[in-house]
Amino acid sequence: QLQLVESGGGLVQPGGSLRLSCAASGGTLDHYAIGWFRQAPGKEREGVSCISNSDGSTYYEDAVKGRFTLSRDNAKNTVYLQINSLKPEDTGVYYCAASWLFTVLPAEYNYWGQGTQVTVSS
Repeated sequence: QLQLVESGGGLVQPGGSLRLSCAASGGTLDHYAIGWFRQAPGKEREGVSCISNSDGSTYYEDAVKGRFTLSRDNAKNTVYLQINSLKPEDTGVYYCAASWLFTVLPAEYNYWGQGTQVTVSS
């Protein structure tokens, strides 16, 4: 069974950058669309970005467009989320997940990682 592990979160100042990783085991990540989601305290989990399994197409929600960049390294079975120009409202637990569909709807994702905390604060 596919297992996902996120890493790379941390405490950063506004304007800073982080690179989150989503490493897979038990399966081949490029068979799936991979989505990144975040959940702020007291809020529902929201999809922010996804990358397709077919042609590498990417999608970004408006709130992160221009600041978040998804990429795949198939040799490492890993997907990366580069986050630049971090804002306090980006704070939350970030999750990666795998789906057969190219979507940011959490309900369409079958496999989830445990999450990594991102805190943006001065």
